[in-house]
Amino acid sequence: MEFRFGEQEERLRQEVRAFLQEHLRPTDEIRWLGYSPEVFEAARAFHKKLAARGWLAPAWPKEYGGLGASIYEQMVFNEELGYANAPDTGIRTFSVGMLGPTLILHGSDEQKRAHLPPITAGDVIWCQGYSEPGAGSDLAALQTRAVRDGDDYVITGHKIWISNAHRADWMFLLARTDPQAPKHQGISFFLLDLRHSPGVTIRPIYNLAGGHYFNEVFFEDVRVPRKNLVGEENRGWYVAMTLLDFERSNIGATAAQRRTLEELAAYLRAARPAVRARHRLGLAELVIANTVARHLGYRIGYLQASGGHPNYEASVVKVFGTELDQRVYQFALGVLGLGGQLLPGDPRAPIRGKMPVGHLAAVAPPIYGGTNEIQRNIIATRGLGLPRE
Repeated sequence: MEFRFGEQEERLRQEVRAFLQEHLRPTDEIRWLGYSPEVFEAARAFHKKLAARGWLAPAWPKEYGGLGASIYEQMVFNEELGYANAPDTGIRTFSVGMLGPTLILHGSDEQKRAHLPPITAGDVIWCQGYSEPGAGSDLAALQTRAVRDGDDYVITGHKIWISNAHRADWMFLLARTDPQAPKHQGISFFLLDLRHSPGVTIRPIYNLAGGHYFNEVFFEDVRVPRKNLVGEENRGWYVAMTLLDFERSNIGATAAQRRTLEELAAYLRAARPAVRARHRLGLAELVIANTVARHLGYRIGYLQASGGHPNYEASVVKVFGTELDQRVYQFALGVLGLGGQLLPGDPRAPIRGKMPVGHLAAVAPPIYGGTNEIQRNIIATRGLGLPRE
């Protein structure tokens, strides 16, 4: 059985695919790995081209710069951008995929007018300020404080593993506003202007692949206007959980994974017969698993389009997809042998040196965005109805 979208969605797919073929080169994904200042500006320019067509957030209402597209049309966009390994400055991940839908649901009219149009115009990049040194999987244990002072809140604390903070203009973050309340009830959700708020210090963290994407962020008496509080004071946990549900559909990552498997298949077709015989069944198993991941992602879209609210279903996608990514790159290095150690830029590197870098980068996803152990707990309790003890 083969699942297909309708004619309208498939026409859109062809239009998006033609646009990407015009504006991206097949080898561009290697450029995005390091994100030097020059490459980052090229990625920003690409997003401006998407914005000019209304393609940064097509499913958003037209009043905020979207196209009012359907959930299925949005899935087509995400799938094609993922397959093309299109660059992301953080706009699609954090601004469009996480903060924007949360503001549409929980933000004030003033917040929507101020922050949504700059996102769909490709002008403003956001990052997420959740994790702390003592509050990752147990996010509600966070200790960053926000104290009311007149028309402002004064924020003091320390965030870690903050993706793209060194590139972002704004941050959405959680801070504790009532230290006496039960830990899930004393947290508030704030919008912080990173570039124009004295007291913010950003320090880089380099990942296994040598890239600078993560950061530590320190807040020393940083003032945030009261108008930048999203939702009610001390009710930020519930706003944050809405945001995390938007984070975990994964259809773009699944499409990128399919592209990787197709490149491995092409490599094997050109290899010696003995190499093909040794690895073809392993490749077939991974292709089947990727198809499963794709349909799990489609299920999330179906639930959203039907008015449902994916929860444990999104956790299933997160666990299955991130662990499959590790399996894919581990298999790839076995196929490539010693050549699998050669990095991008080396003319001898098979598949442009993509596989060893992908192997290193695949270590983190099962940990960030809510560890897979936490996701399994969600699946067990909310999906299977199992007791907590």
